[in-house]
Order: sequence, then structure tokens, then C-alpha cells
Amino acid sequence: MRRNVGIGAINKQRLAREKLTQKGSEIAELQMQHVSQQMEVFKKSLEEFAMKYKSEIKKNPEFRARFQVMCSKIGVDPLASSKGFWAQLLGVGDFYYELGVQNC
Repeated sequence: MRRNVGIGAINKQRLAREKLTQKGSEIAELQMQHVSQQMEVFKKSLEEFAMKYKSEIKKNPEFRARFQVMCSKIGVDPLASSKGFWAQLLGVGDFYYELGVQNC
């Protein structure tokens, strides 16, 4: 019987490890691309939803609260800043002004 010993066996094991590492990197890259694509589709869908229901989000406190809860569950805070993407999309700065006026 012949055992896998010696320089040849060591080189064969190293080559096998390198191939596995390379394949693992390829799989990880493909998964990252897939997740990025899914996030882009999700972002677009959320933007479309926000635009479609913009007036409802501004007018209806219950709807706005549910929208906020939905967004917070996925780590998005559309009401956090008056200078970000969501501020431009939803007019958040106007939202806070209008809310202040409504409460007076």
C-alpha cells in the first residue's frame, strides 16, 4: 500500500486547498452580486410605494406610523433626516413643518 506522504502529497493538498479557496471566493462573489441585485429591486419597490402613497403618508397618521414601522424593521428611517434621499422623495422637511402647523 502506498500512503500519501512526501513532497508530492503536500503539493497535491496545497493545490486542493487553493482550488477550494478559489471556488469559495467565486461563490461568495456570486452571492454578493445576487444580494446586491435583490436590494436594488427592493429599494426601487420601496421608492415606488413611497411615491404612490406620498400624500397618504403625509396626511394619515396611522398609515404613516405603519409605514415607519415597516421601514424600521428593515433598517430604513425615512423621517430621520431632512437632507437625505427620503427627505427629497417624501418631502420630510415639509412633513415636519406641516406637522408643527397642524399641532398649533
